[in-house]
Amino acid sequence: MNDRTGPRSASQRALPLLGEPRPERADARRNRLKVLEAADRLFAEHGVKNVSLDAIAAAAGVGKGTVFRRFGDRAGLAVALLDERERELQAKLLSGPPPLGPGAPPAERVAAFLDAYLDLLDRHVELFMDSENASDGARYRIGSYHLWHRHLALLIEQARPDLDAEYAAHFILAPLAADLHNALRTEGFPLARLRAGLRRAATDLLASP
Repeated sequence: MNDRTGPRSASQRALPLLGEPRPERADARRNRLKVLEAADRLFAEHGVKNVSLDAIAAAAGVGKGTVFRRFGDRAGLAVALLDERERELQAKLLSGPPPLGPGAPPAERVAAFLDAYLDLLDRHVELFMDSENASDGARYRIGSYHLWHRHLALLIEQARPDLDAEYAAHFILAPLAADLHNALRTEGFPLARLRAGLRRAATDLLASP
């Protein structure tokens, strides 16, 4: 069955979808996006725990009551921001241009995903840490992890059908744990070094035997 973006490939249809947001009025969506953009900028500049709802509302040009009614508190706003950014990445995987989206060789798509996810993780590492460390094993139970794992497993299966694709996908995702990323960045590892190391590991894994 086709949608407005055309027919989906088998790998697209096999990806689990993150929960669909509720329909919202155009003005409500504009306000929500303004608040999320303001929170994104202020969290990146000052850290999540150092930004108040008052500051976010002022930066977004909306009343504090609007922020409170929509998100509840700063923690709720942080969760909503991370969810929005992960939805954006998912949309690019499903229907964006290659190599992140369909149309490129599997190994190139894996590398493009790692680059995109690493950028997202680096900008929002504090939010990722809160999400992944909410309870023991939380990282592996949240829906987005299953989505990224399934995406990689499908690509690995195409590139190296001789490998255990499901295990290899966990292997590639392991260095992207938020607490490890934060520890390495705190120790002084530049983002370019992490990107190069992750790309090399994935490239070597997917190279023809």
